[in-house]
Amino acid sequence: MTRQKHFYLIRGLIREARHWGDFPNTLLEKFPGAKLTTIDIPGAGEFYDSPSPLSIRKMVEGMRQVFLQKNSEKEDNILVAISLGGMISAQWMKLYPEDFKEAILINTSYGGLSPVHHRLKPSALSFLLKVPTLKGRAKEARILRLVTNHNQIFDKTLNLWEQIQKDRPVSLSNTVRQLVAAAFFRIGNWKPTLPVLLLGSKLDRMVSIECSRAIQKSWNVPLIEHATGGHDLTADDPVWVSREIHKFLTTK
Repeated sequence: MTRQKHFYLIRGLIREARHWGDFPNTLLEKFPGAKLTTIDIPGAGEFYDSPSPLSIRKMVEGMRQVFLQKNSEKEDNILVAISLGGMISAQWMKLYPEDFKEAILINTSYGGLSPVHHRLKPSALSFLLKVPTLKGRAKEARILRLVTNHNQIFDKTLNLWEQIQKDRPVSLSNTVRQLVAAAFFRIGNWKPTLPVLLLGSKLDRMVSIECSRAIQKSWNVPLIEHATGGHDLTADDPVWVSREIHKFLTTK
């Protein structure tokens, strides 16, 4: 009997479950009968009023409590993560290699494998420096312009992100704490023991595609590159991401 797939989704810096937009439904269309759970990073989403840990390891320990409440030994657990979520995922797989059967990591980066100017492009840093001075729709629009490339999704996505910001705003303090955790994260010489697929955006204006290529070279795992998408690849092209995940999980 085929075991039920259970996808666990982790977002990136100061983002939460609702920032996945259409992607969860698009993914489940490829896997009828599968389950899906989103886990927010402490300091964002349902935990937006809690302090965000200053280390990736502490983020894992907190988020794993949600996982343990949802986990079943009868299911195949699959991790899907983007950006900061990919750093959390690496630490998670290192600490608890039996928790997941496969992992898909999107536009992530690791200190020690990539230089600082690849992990956050200088042009992106200068663009982001104005974000703390903005509020509401203007703030979310500036972030969206940096992390997405496909104009046709802009208005719909901005409306969603503006509402999320109103409902559960991430504090400046938690933004800084997440940035610190990401900046100091190192994975060292560790390599995953489970199958991993890397997805990267060639035109990512926030994090260089060279970061995904560095992980691919270090881990010797497949990397598929999207030709036009931005850093938030699941916003720009959820159908493509879902299709590549389906191919990875069904054509071994």
